[in-house]
Amino acid sequence: MAALICLLALGFLILFAYRGYSVILFAPIAALGAVLLTQPSAVLPVYSGLFMDSMVVFVKNYFPAFMLGAIFGKVIEQSGFAKSIVAAVINVVGASRAMLSIVLVCALLTYGGVSLFVVVFAVYPFAAELFRASNIPKRLIPGTIALGSFTFTMDCLPFTPQIQNIIPTRFFGTTAGAAGWLGTIGAVWIFIWGMLYLEWRRRTAAKAGEGYGTTNLVNEPEPVDTASLVNPWIAILPLFVVGISNVIFTRIILPRYYGETSTVILHQGATPIVQVVKSWIGVWSVEAALVLGILTVFIFSFKELSKKFIEGSKAAIAGSLLASMNTASEYGFGSVIAALPGFIVLHRALERIPNPLVNEALTVNILAGITGSASGGMSIALAASAKDFIAAANAHGIPMAVLHRVASMASGGMDTLPHNGAVITLLFVCGLTHRQSYIDIFAITVNKFIAVFFVIAVYYLTGIV
Repeated sequence: MAALICLLALGFLILFAYRGYSVILFAPIAALGAVLLTQPSAVLPVYSGLFMDSMVVFVKNYFPAFMLGAIFGKVIEQSGFAKSIVAAVINVVGASRAMLSIVLVCALLTYGGVSLFVVVFAVYPFAAELFRASNIPKRLIPGTIALGSFTFTMDCLPFTPQIQNIIPTRFFGTTAGAAGWLGTIGAVWIFIWGMLYLEWRRRTAAKAGEGYGTTNLVNEPEPVDTASLVNPWIAILPLFVVGISNVIFTRIILPRYYGETSTVILHQGATPIVQVVKSWIGVWSVEAALVLGILTVFIFSFKELSKKFIEGSKAAIAGSLLASMNTASEYGFGSVIAALPGFIVLHRALERIPNPLVNEALTVNILAGITGSASGGMSIALAASAKDFIAAANAHGIPMAVLHRVASMASGGMDTLPHNGAVITLLFVCGLTHRQSYIDIFAITVNKFIAVFFVIAVYYLTGIV
C-alpha cells in the first residue's frame, strides 16, 4: 500500500502536467496528498519542514547558474548571434540534411552554454523551415531538438556548462570535466543511435506518404530573414569563451586563488563564512564563465543590445525564475516522496544491488523520473545516497570521476516523462501535443537510459576514465 501511494502521487502529477497545469502548483498538492494518505497529521509539518526547505536549498545552490544561463541565452538571441550560428551550421551541413543540421545546431548551442529552454526558442523557426522544405513531418521536430539539446551535450560531454553536469561536483569533489573519455564515448553512442532512430522515423513517414502537414498547424513561425546576419565567427566566439574559461577557472584560477577552503570574516567579531571550495568549484566556474560569455557578446554587439537589454534581461530573469522554481518544486516533490515509507522500501531494494555504479544509475534514473527533472532527481538521489555511493566506490577502487559521469548521464535518462518542464515547453513552442510527438522524445530518452549502462560496461572492460 505504501508503494502504491507513491505511484498514485506520481501518476497524479504526470496527469496534470500532461494536461498543461503548472508543476509549481501541483507538485506540492501531489506530494502532500501522498503524505495525507500516509500520515494525515504530518501534512503541514512536512510542507514547511521538508517540501519548502528542499525548494529553498535547490534555489540557493543553483539559481545563479539558471539566471546567468538565461541571460547569456537572451543576449545571444537578441544580438542575432543565435540566428547566425544556426544559419552557418545549416550552410555547412546542408539544408537537405535537415535532421542532422538541427541536431548539430542544438548541440553546439547547449555545449556553448545556452540554456536548453533558449535553444528551443532559437532553433524552432529554422527547424520548421527546413522540415517544411524537405517535406518531413512537423511532428518529428521535438524529437530532433531533444536529441541535440537534452541528451549528450546536457550531461555526457566533459565541461558542458549545463546544470546536470555541475550538480555532481558538489557531492564528489570533482570538476565539470570528470571522466571525459567515458562521457565522450557515451555521447557518440547516443548521437549515432539517436540519428538512426530519427532517420528510421523519417523514412517510415515518407513511405506512408506523410509530409510536413498542411492543416491544423499551430505556432507556425514566420520565414527566417538571413539577409543581415552577424559574421558567424564572431557569433560563435562567446560560446568558445564560455567553454575555454570554464576549463581555466576549474583547473587553474579558482583552485590557486582559494585553495581547499575559503574563510571570510567581513568585520571584527562577525561569524566567519566558511566554504569548502572543492564542493563549489564546479558551480562557481560555470557562473564565472557565463559572465565572461555575456560580456563578450556585449563587446561585439553593444549597439544592438543597448536598445534591447533592459526588456530582454527582465524576460530572461523571469524565465530563469520559472525554470528554477519548476525544478525546485519538482525537487521538493521528490524529497517528500523519498521520505515516505513506500520509497524507503524501494531504496532498500536498490541498496542490495552490489555494484555501486549500477546502483547509482538506477537510483538517479528512478528519482529523475519521479520528479520529472534531471537536476531535481539527481540532487535528491545524491543528497540521500552520495556517501553510500562514495564508500562503495572506494571499496571497489572506482574513481569519483566515474561516479560523477554516471550520475550526470543517468539524470537525463527517465527524467523526460510527460510532466518534465522542458518537454512541456518544447511541445508548446512547436505547437504540438504529447499525443503527436511525445513518443519520439521518449524513444530518445530510452536510448539515453541504455547508454548509461553501456558506459558502465566500457569502464569495467577497459578501465577508461
